[in-house]
Formats: sequence, C-alpha cells, structure tokens
Amino acid sequence: MPFISFEGIDGAGKSTHVQWLAAVLRAHQQTVITTREPGGTPLGETLRQLLLNDAMSADTELLLMFAARAEHLAQVIRPALQRGEWVLTDRFTDASYAYQCGGRGIQPHRLAVLEQWVQQGLQPDLTFLFDVEVDVAQQRLTAHHRPDRFEREQGDFFERVRTVYLQRAAAEPQRIRVVRTDRSIDAIRCELSELLRPLLPAKACE
Repeated sequence: MPFISFEGIDGAGKSTHVQWLAAVLRAHQQTVITTREPGGTPLGETLRQLLLNDAMSADTELLLMFAARAEHLAQVIRPALQRGEWVLTDRFTDASYAYQCGGRGIQPHRLAVLEQWVQQGLQPDLTFLFDVEVDVAQQRLTAHHRPDRFEREQGDFFERVRTVYLQRAAAEPQRIRVVRTDRSIDAIRCELSELLRPLLPAKACE
C-alpha cells in the first residue's frame, strides 16, 4: 500500500491536510494510519519533546532524529505497510535533509549514511511538499501558538530549509509534488485529490 509523506517549512500549512486526506481515503474504503516525525511511537514522542525543546548540537539533533525514525519504521511504518495499510506521515527523511543539512549545515553525505542504514531503501511513494514564502509562514506561526525550538529560528534558517526542499523536489519530480499553500484550502485540496488519484485502486476512483 502507498506510503505518503507531508513536508514543508514550519507554517507552510501541511499538518492541516493530513487528517483530511486520511478521511478521503477512508471514504474510499482504504485502511489508513496517520503518524508524525519526530514521534509516532512512545519512544519517538519522548525524543520529540527533547528535540523541540532542549538545546543540543546539530550532530546530536540529527542522531536523535534518526533514532526516532528507526523506532518509527520498526514499530509503525513497516508493520502497517506489511498489513496492506496506507501510511500518511507528517514529515520523513526529506525533512532531515532540509532542516539538518539545509538549516544546520550538516553535510548531506553524512546524513545519507544514516538514511541507508535506517531505511534500507524505503522511501515514500509520494511526497506532498507544501510550499509558501518564509515571511508568510512565519506570520502564520506567530498568530497561532507558542513556537518550539525550530520555529524560533530566524528567517535565513527557513530560507535555507526551503531551498533544500525545493532542490529535492526538482531532483525527484515524480515523487515530490510541490503544492503551493498561498491559496484557498479548497483549491489546495482539489489539487491533492488529483495528485492522489493515480494511487487509488481503480474501483475507488469510480
């Protein structure tokens, strides 16, 4: 069954659409789990709290991200896919390249070693990259809640993160589909529905 990830800088609006898309799939009689990174398991959620709130070096941050991902894959993602369920995750490894390589400056080849070790070739079948200008995303963040350690970063950090996301989308256009979020929710969801259609069983599209 398909494995779909949702990506984007903080404030891009991706999280709003995860549960909506799960509901669409369930309406088409599909079995779906929704999850997130970092997190998705009891251990992953503990690591999430550390990552979002505690000061640490860039290397420690990267290693904790992959520790949480290894547990997530072992306990949630791989078993669900083996059961024939759809998996929708709010962030996956594209986020590590964007945030830890783009934002923090870690060399991509170092992350690639962890990616191969932990994932053993597993990648999402489809990635929705929710994209919007950094200043718009930051306005959304300040309007809604108290920011975490990542959300408190300056605009130039998010510009680097966004740049890497868009570079990865350009390099893998079949997997990573850029969805602009400076539009109405209805327009965004219409586009998501069309992008999802090729993955649905034929009967579900009738």
